[in-house]
Amino acid sequence: MKYAFPLAAVIALVLIALIAVQIPGMQYLFGVVIPYLAMALFLGGFCYRVIHWARSPVPFRIPTTCGQGYSLPWIKQDKLEAPVNASQVVARMFLEIVLFRSLWRNTKATVYDGPKLTYESSKWLWLFGIMFHYSFLVIVVRHMRLFLDPVPGVVAFVELGDSLLQIGAPVMYMTDVTIILALVFLFGRRLINTQVRYISLMNDYFPLFLIFGIVFTGILMRFFIRTDVDINAIKQLAVGLVTFSPTIVTEISALFYAHLFLVCTLLAYFPFSKLMHMGGVFLSPTRNLANNSRMVRHINPWNPDIKPHSYASYEDEFREDMVEQGIPVEKELPPKAND
Repeated sequence: MKYAFPLAAVIALVLIALIAVQIPGMQYLFGVVIPYLAMALFLGGFCYRVIHWARSPVPFRIPTTCGQGYSLPWIKQDKLEAPVNASQVVARMFLEIVLFRSLWRNTKATVYDGPKLTYESSKWLWLFGIMFHYSFLVIVVRHMRLFLDPVPGVVAFVELGDSLLQIGAPVMYMTDVTIILALVFLFGRRLINTQVRYISLMNDYFPLFLIFGIVFTGILMRFFIRTDVDINAIKQLAVGLVTFSPTIVTEISALFYAHLFLVCTLLAYFPFSKLMHMGGVFLSPTRNLANNSRMVRHINPWNPDIKPHSYASYEDEFREDMVEQGIPVEKELPPKAND
């Protein structure tokens, strides 16, 4: 089972934190040193990957086109699927990043008796994918109240909206439920779908278990082990980390350090994993380039001095081979001289 090792690794991380913080002095390591190291790895690795991608030359226009390109005036162009200018590219990127537009068109292939292959619309992946990403975003924004004093109005507004359907006390946030449902679906899909299970690797399961561990420990602290959690001490530590004057004034629950250790692991792992699609989507040439190869001549950055090679000159160079292979040519071979 490919997911056995990632699951064991996450459990081991939790146990390491729970046991280690019982040793005097280790709270400072897990509460101050490791968060700073994790943030340094996250920022450094993220910037390195983005700069590396941005500096990579793209010699060809390779946007993914799924609709009618710009052509004759009476032929309607699909401006989102085959953009030809910056504004159309921005609109396409906006819908892709904010609404996961390409995932909305997700299809599944099914073989029936006959045999008969059909392609059917499948919106479940889009639904749970967008649930997961927006739930994660709202949770991150909500947690900003721990790091900022006073709490900005936008953070308070997001927290109010998330707790609008108040259930019990303490308040159960809607995103606590939606992110769990999304994680269960994403994991179940990798188990149930034969094709997805075949191509899934351990580094596909590890982030799922890691994020699930973060959510689970957070829910435990909020709803089940509140007596051991000193929220004021946690806020003082969080504000101290942001202002570079961290202090641990009182004993904080070991579960909090396990939660924080998992978050730090996610931050450190992020730039070196598939999670970097968060930054890579902005630099994807299949999405951020205009489909205007027939309107603008693009110079190859690897070899800017290359001379254009027209079809006529191409045929002059390879006409004999083309005729020999039965490829139609515009200009026939000259007749051979009689011996």
